Amino acid sequence: MADWTRAMVEDQIETAAEVFRALPGVRPQGYSNAWPEYFHSFGDKVGQQPETRRPRPGPRAITEAEATLLWLRWLEPHDARLVWLRANRTAWKPICWEFGISRATANRRWEYGLSVITWRLNGKRVPAKRSMDHVIQRAR
Repeated sequence: MADWTRAMVEDQIETAAEVFRALPGVRPQGYSNAWPEYFHSFGDKVGQQPETRRPRPGPRAITEAEATLLWLRWLEPHDARLVWLRANRTAWKPICWEFGISRATANRRWEYGLSVITWRLNGKRVPAKRSMDHVIQRAR
């Protein structure tokens, strides 16, 4: 594949988050429902929006999402959590409250996390003695 960019990495992580959101929830073993299925009559459905469901992700999408999730291992745990929260469309305010940081700092850490993943995917080593700002500028 061609060189990765931060936009490509961001899209891939957001796609992985969408795949995991589309998977069915985990239920305890032996889960069952004793209530019969209720069938609505035509009169019940008048004026209601039709219920549409997106198809569940296929095996290839799940495999790619799992591989993408492994990229977060390259980050520090707090940076990985922040990147994953943003991929799941969490607003900045709850993220800032959770980490106890400002909006600008949260955005910088998010960009730094994407930059580190981009560097690793392009086969580069992230310099140990560099600042976050330098790594972000070089990954663009």
